Amino acid sequence: MKTGLKLLLVFLSLTWLDASTARASCRDPDVAGGFFTPAYAAEPDALIEYFGHNFFQITSKGGTKIITDPLAPGMYPTPVVTPHAVTVGREHPNHNYVELARGNPIILRGLANYGAGWNKISTTVRDVLIYTVPVYQQQFGNALKGAAFVFDLGSVCIVHLGDLSHKLTPEQIKAFGKVDVAMIPIGGTFTMPPDTAREVLQQLKPKIAIPMHYREDMSLLGMFLTGLKSRRLPGNTLAVSKSALPPPTEIVVLTPPGGGFGRAD
Repeated sequence: MKTGLKLLLVFLSLTWLDASTARASCRDPDVAGGFFTPAYAAEPDALIEYFGHNFFQITSKGGTKIITDPLAPGMYPTPVVTPHAVTVGREHPNHNYVELARGNPIILRGLANYGAGWNKISTTVRDVLIYTVPVYQQQFGNALKGAAFVFDLGSVCIVHLGDLSHKLTPEQIKAFGKVDVAMIPIGGTFTMPPDTAREVLQQLKPKIAIPMHYREDMSLLGMFLTGLKSRRLPGNTLAVSKSALPPPTEIVVLTPPGGGFGRAD
């Protein structure tokens, strides 16, 4: 693990150098706050749709559609999606079923050689900057490589933490930047459990956190939500406006189509 940690820190340093100069949302320079306050339009800056497990669609104000960790049929209803890009944070059918994406989207895989190594991604798809932060996931007690993705929409910064299983290092926190919305796994076993997820919330301090990878297990959700500001929406869609973000972190629980329970991987 020592060798793996060294590789992780090197990867993070390269990711920071590439992504830090690219956009303003995740990387607002500290000095800028002393001179002006950006004005944001009242209309939504992003639309987030939850399809279950780790599977989301993010739509930017400019109409760019990105799906994350597409889920194979069987656990939830399979949506009809025609994205511009697909991100894959884990090479497993519950995260990499890219075949469901219609059209000819860009496929961005966070791992190389089917999980043996990390892919360093830092690219712009239309109006969205997308880059990876390498993490570790759990597999029956063993640490395996995983990938988290950052989506910089210019006005809002959205982070999909993938199958993160551990607290973040200072280098990872720096690489994520100033997070507005975080999709955070809470299921345990293959990801971090609710108590670790709560610690990660304190590290990232997102304005909004959306729990995922818990198969709608109400006991897991309850452990995660205890004492935190939260609300549950009856549907699977959340409109995000920079001007309307809550001051402290708020947990927003989205209900995927079909509800349903499934396997935990």
